[in-house]
Amino acid sequence: MVGIGFGPSNLSLAVAIEEHNTRSPEKPVRAVFFERQKEFGWHRNMLLPATTMQIPFLKDIATFRNPLSPYSFVAYLHAVGRLVGFVNNQTFFPTRLEFHQYLEWAAAHFTDRVSYGAEAVGLYAAAPDHLEVEVREDAVRRRFRARNVVLSTGLVPRMPADVTCDERVWHSSRFLTEFDRLDRAGVRSVAVVGAGQSAAEITRYLHDELPSAHVYAVVPSYGYALADDTPFANQVFDPAAVDDYYFASDQSRQAFWDYHRNTNYSVVDDDVLRDLYRRGYDEDVRGDRRLHFLNLTRVSEVKRSGDDTRVLLMTGARPELEVDLCVFATGYAAMEPTGLLGDLDRYCPRDEAGHHRVERDYRLITGSEVPGAIYLQGGTEHTHGLSSSLLSNVAVRSGEITDSVVARHRTERRPVSSVIRSR
Repeated sequence: MVGIGFGPSNLSLAVAIEEHNTRSPEKPVRAVFFERQKEFGWHRNMLLPATTMQIPFLKDIATFRNPLSPYSFVAYLHAVGRLVGFVNNQTFFPTRLEFHQYLEWAAAHFTDRVSYGAEAVGLYAAAPDHLEVEVREDAVRRRFRARNVVLSTGLVPRMPADVTCDERVWHSSRFLTEFDRLDRAGVRSVAVVGAGQSAAEITRYLHDELPSAHVYAVVPSYGYALADDTPFANQVFDPAAVDDYYFASDQSRQAFWDYHRNTNYSVVDDDVLRDLYRRGYDEDVRGDRRLHFLNLTRVSEVKRSGDDTRVLLMTGARPELEVDLCVFATGYAAMEPTGLLGDLDRYCPRDEAGHHRVERDYRLITGSEVPGAIYLQGGTEHTHGLSSSLLSNVAVRSGEITDSVVARHRTERRPVSSVIRSR
């Protein structure tokens, strides 16, 4: 197997394969992974102080599949000597920084199977039953053979049309890196665009870190909306809900989205939402308002001239803002495999909405012209539901992919990855 990308999803897959090989050494799965980042990292630019995970620690990369896994979050806490301290903290929700440290700890066990700074740039057919993955590492391109390829290239930052990032206009995916470079002395006014958790957290962070600046939250709804994390609503992220969604009618699938989008999209956790409202109210009481909420407002254009940034607005009470910095926390687009598939994409049928068709085991449906199997870790919300791009179901999904690979290839054993051409 070749895994393209090595974020939490393919890290969880590496764990699932490791545990399978320990249980069944007579039927091993050999796997290598390629990651374009120079080192392991997961949303590093949103590791803001005191921000917590939105899922319980038990939804780590292993526990829901194997509660005895040596790669669980509890195993990590024990390994680093913080298990007792975490329990005394009496929370199900670790800080984002601590969870990132856990993922780094787990990833460190697989350095012999991961090439960092290596970007997959193409996928090709190789007769009779193998695929070729072309990988670019520095200026060198190599091709690797595999019976199975697992795509997990992550989400793509989404910006409004005709808005370009530069040194004063950022997407949230680059936030901390850009903020650390910023000369804060001259910053008097900033805008944060978006209605979700990241937008709210960045707004709060800028309000703290720039105590002399006006902070404008540009929100398309009438203020931030509360995330529904109640027990019944959270069942949409259960492993069993994947079957409910996958085998449902189109009408039932639409009902999933209509009723439960507020569990994840354009919503904010209760504590962050209330904290921001309280800050604005306290400033009103003092008569010194610098945290501003521009509700029912969207950005139509951003004009840059030197250090000046003009944000043109649609609806709302103001036609434009003049700011020193504008951050777009406008979310991400789903993983789209078309670019990597290249010419193979024409042998991958799509549904009426233009989405790739995917089997229940996350295997891309392909024509006979495509040898081997291509699995998707991401980009399957249209077939597998809300949890497809989230951590909630990552442990179970990785186990299902591993089981599928083992079930489909039991007869012939040969090295799964071998260099066949360098150029």
